[in-house]
Amino acid sequence: MPYIIAEPCTDVKDKACVEACPVDCIYDAGSQLIINPEECIDCGACVDPCPVQAVYHEDELPDKWASFLDKAKDFNYDGLNPAERNG
Repeated sequence: MPYIIAEPCTDVKDKACVEACPVDCIYDAGSQLIINPEECIDCGACVDPCPVQAVYHEDELPDKWASFLDKAKDFNYDGLNPAERNG
């Protein structure tokens, strides 16, 4: 799993990462956005645009947000469309 969206995104969902993602692998998971690990191409385009610094590579995810890794792996993406871009 390349990139993870962690706690700072909760209830923010700015969508700057959605705008930057070239493969539309970011989904709206209710209170936050979430990256589908099966679709992410590990390009990192979503990291810098995030205004709340919520996007981390799996290897750099702080331990305090490890549960967000499991959330992304276990989330049911079936039947969902990627998050809509702003605009």
